[in-house]
Amino acid sequence: MTPTDASTDAGSAPFTDHGNGTGPGTDCEDTLELRLPGDFLALLGERAEEPAGADQAGEELGPSRRTAGRRTTAPLLAPPVTSSGDDLLDRVADWGPTATPAGVLRLLPVRLDRDVPLVNRWMNDPAVAAFWELSGPGPATEAHLRAQLTGDGRSVPCLGLLDDTPMSYWEIYRADLDPLARHYPARPNDTGIHVLIGGVAHRGQGLGTTLVRAVSDLVLDRRPNCARVVAEPDLRNIPSMSAFLSAGFRFSSEIELPGKRAALLIRDRALRDLL
Repeated sequence: MTPTDASTDAGSAPFTDHGNGTGPGTDCEDTLELRLPGDFLALLGERAEEPAGADQAGEELGPSRRTAGRRTTAPLLAPPVTSSGDDLLDRVADWGPTATPAGVLRLLPVRLDRDVPLVNRWMNDPAVAAFWELSGPGPATEAHLRAQLTGDGRSVPCLGLLDDTPMSYWEIYRADLDPLARHYPARPNDTGIHVLIGGVAHRGQGLGTTLVRAVSDLVLDRRPNCARVVAEPDLRNIPSMSAFLSAGFRFSSEIELPGKRAALLIRDRALRDLL
């Protein structure tokens, strides 16, 4: 992977229709019949009566996600009720390490008081900035991280530690609750990932593919109700596309997102051992 792989812009996130999926079974089709509950239909009716553009003022910033180099807004759906102690992503902090051919990888949730300078330095790498659009002074990066950390838990920003050395940045997010879901037939518990490889020394060696496969395996192992891991890299980001496709993701479709035309890439639980 060339330096543009620095952004492995693995998942920009927007938008959702919530339906009764078939769960983490064997179905790998991209469409399903949606049966929406009455309360949700009523909510949609209320939103339809709002003045045009009522929710567009905040469309650039959201609680968690970059979409195509921009951030999106307001939660698409209220988070589902979970049992006490549960969270929307099954406790990313407790996922633990995983062995890879490159070393032991661990996702460490970001802390603002510790990690802003490092993530900001990575965001100011031109290869990263071209896709993440978060270059500049530290406050831009801090705001991006804070929006996720102070949200409802639908997105968790993490450092990727390889043999205990921070070398990548990840965002694990609920794609079915994100504005991304407005652009594809989302299923309950679809989980998205964004990633950038931080140091130049770690690029161009196929490491992106190794780590993307490892993290998507972690998602499927630690989130038993998740049947699919999704990503939506910019179509121009060829190294990122290559990393995901080589890591077991399949091309689903092209989607138009605010700020970019993206490839919707999906890794299916049912095809996990085949791709």
